[in-house]
Amino acid sequence: MEVIKDNKEKTTLELITESLGKATSYQDYRALVTSLSAEGKATGPNQSEALTEYTVLNDRRMKRLDKTIKIGDESALKIKSLEKKVTWLVLTESWCGDAAQTMPVMNKMAELNENIDFRVVQRDQNLELMNQFLSNGTLSIPKLIMVDSETNEVINEWGSRPKVATKMVQDFKKEHGGLTPEFKQDLQVWYNKDKGQSTLADLIELLPL
Repeated sequence: MEVIKDNKEKTTLELITESLGKATSYQDYRALVTSLSAEGKATGPNQSEALTEYTVLNDRRMKRLDKTIKIGDESALKIKSLEKKVTWLVLTESWCGDAAQTMPVMNKMAELNENIDFRVVQRDQNLELMNQFLSNGTLSIPKLIMVDSETNEVINEWGSRPKVATKMVQDFKKEHGGLTPEFKQDLQVWYNKDKGQSTLADLIELLPL
């Protein structure tokens, strides 16, 4: 983003603190996506028929996953054993297919331990922060920034896809030069079969247990 001259550039800590001040709960974010879906709109400054269609589709996906995501006993014990208070600040937009497949998993985990505070902000309203947490130089979302709830210092980060899916994307790009609509559909099929378990495993690895 363009920086106004003579303005001191904000530190990552300042950007996180500022973004947390305007972050919403997952439940409020879900209500927003449902509302926008009904109105034929999407989050962010850009509005198009495609972004609206993705928002409608993602609202359905999240509604289904919110009900069906399962966390096994072993994983639940690990999540419940977290004693440190952490905040998961997630950058996202309503039209993002990867976010729709992974955020319900984050929410289920946060529900198991009150020490995890799951907060959501829109990427395009927080580009300064997003630019501090790029994935391979891109504005890829969702991006989860794990911070110490007491100091807002960064502990870890995750995104924009689980490791297995990231390798699938990288391998396809290496062979074909880019992602095709057919591959993107195949990726969603993989997410559906995976049932959130790869995302769950990734995020448990990042917990400061």
